[in-house]
Amino acid sequence: MSTIEIFRPRQRVLADVIPSSVLAEIALVVGAAALVGVLAQVSIHLSFTPVPVTGQTLGVMLAGTALGWRRAGLAMMLYSVAGVAGLPWFEHHSSGYASSSFGYIVGFVVAGAALGWLASRGTDRTVTRALVSMAVGDVIIFIIGVTWLAFALHVGPAKAIQYGLTPFVWGELIKAGIAGVALPSSWRLVDRMTKKES
Repeated sequence: MSTIEIFRPRQRVLADVIPSSVLAEIALVVGAAALVGVLAQVSIHLSFTPVPVTGQTLGVMLAGTALGWRRAGLAMMLYSVAGVAGLPWFEHHSSGYASSSFGYIVGFVVAGAALGWLASRGTDRTVTRALVSMAVGDVIIFIIGVTWLAFALHVGPAKAIQYGLTPFVWGELIKAGIAGVALPSSWRLVDRMTKKES
């Protein structure tokens, strides 16, 4: 992917296929936040780390890439702010920001917007580019999440990586693979439907 391709004029994202209205925009933002909230309940606690395995990052990848940076950023902000305010849709029906893993939720906001921005440059159209895009989103989430974890647990970088990154690499590769195939496949479906209608 060249620098020219990254900064080329904005392209449509999947959400732009839906006819625009205030209600549609609200539904997309709230729906994306709810998707992440539902996937947060797919949660496995590991005995050796305070950070659980969840489906949240898959939701961020899918929503961020499908919605574009503005909608995705708003959706992830809604998810985090509503959870801090008491809505129990963080992992295992929790809420608040005192958790040592809250940094990952902060990372969702940045990663969601970044994935949406990349998608508007066409990175969601092919599997290869989509996989690179998902990797970028994951890196953002884990940089912020592991940094927060280090401060919350008062541990050094090596221990924070051991707790907050290493156990999740394979799971994240699987989730990135799912999202990296789903988005280009969705575009192919949209293109076929558009051709039939024209």
